[in-house]
Amino acid sequence: MNMELTTQGVTISASRFTLRPLRPSDAGMIRLYASDERVARFTTSIPHPLPPGAAEAFISRSLSADSTEVVWAMDATALGGAEVLGLISLKVMDPAQSEIGYWVAPAVWNAGFASEAVAALVSDNPLNNSTAFASVFQDNPGSARVLTNAGFEYLGDAEAFSVARNAKVPTWTYLKKLAS
Repeated sequence: MNMELTTQGVTISASRFTLRPLRPSDAGMIRLYASDERVARFTTSIPHPLPPGAAEAFISRSLSADSTEVVWAMDATALGGAEVLGLISLKVMDPAQSEIGYWVAPAVWNAGFASEAVAALVSDNPLNNSTAFASVFQDNPGSARVLTNAGFEYLGDAEAFSVARNAKVPTWTYLKKLAS
């Protein structure tokens, strides 16, 4: 599936921000937030410390025509807010299923931005998926609440490798059936 053709330029409205495609100018804000150990340790893929060029390489991979992950920035500039509050993505598992992932800048934690982003993405269903999956580290109950509040159902326990922690970490896995 060529993700660039199916989602290029797709924006999704939420009440306090817009989910918009990444752009090269986002590198500085992504670098700032992804360099924070509190963000990196709750993801599987962000290393800590963040190496030079990692944000730019991530954006380049995300915008590549052969990418299997679609990434949006949570952009609040239309309402006088920050250009990047966090990121949310859909990683294609097969044509009918994707895995949702997200992180939010620590300065706006517990303000409902992750919940709003997940709800907007699930509601819009830009890839026309029938199912969305997600997993969170068990020491991050806030992210688990984001998913359950969006209607995701708990599937079970697993584990995933965290690059920042250099370890396997217990996870909770969730599923949501989507309207297509």
